[in-house]
Amino acid sequence: MHIDWWTLGLQTVNALVLVWLLARFLFKPVARMVSERQQVVASLMNGAAAAKATAVDAQAQAAAQTAQLAQHRGGLLEAATAEAASLKASLEAAAHADADRLRAAARDEIDAMRRDAARSDAARASQLALDIAARLLDRLPPQARVEGFVEGLADALGQLPQTTRAQLDAGGLRLVAARALNDDELAHCRAVLAQTLGREVTLEASVDPQVIAGL
Repeated sequence: MHIDWWTLGLQTVNALVLVWLLARFLFKPVARMVSERQQVVASLMNGAAAAKATAVDAQAQAAAQTAQLAQHRGGLLEAATAEAASLKASLEAAAHADADRLRAAARDEIDAMRRDAARSDAARASQLALDIAARLLDRLPPQARVEGFVEGLADALGQLPQTTRAQLDAGGLRLVAARALNDDELAHCRAVLAQTLGREVTLEASVDPQVIAGL
């Protein structure tokens, strides 16, 4: 086999020139483009990672704020519930107090009405009794309004303490009757009272229209 060294040398030179051309005009630009693309991709990846981290932080902050709002809302609900319960208890207590006051006022008013009615009934009964007694006494002789009460007056005076009886005649005795006394009735009253008191008495008689009988 014959080897042509000139041809081999030329082919080698051509190959070296081709490699140099490829390295200068193809491999380096491609490597530079790949490097630039890698830098861009790395920058995009870093940006994406930063954005993801920001999003995660924002999500965490949002979750924390949501939890805080939920806790605050729960606190507000508890406070509102407690305040409503307190207000309900206060209103119930006020209502019970008002009801008690109204019942007490009603009882007092009813008691007052009963007392007024009782006093009115008693006054009417007393007036009726007085009217009946006056009508009965009108049927009796006039001296019955006086004679039947002299001894009772003497007995009442006799039951007084001795010191009180001693002071009765200091300025004379005033005898109040249902009608004007005649001389005999006045003398009888003076004699009975003198016997009871143990001394002579000065007696002045007067009439009170309100007295229906007695002395």
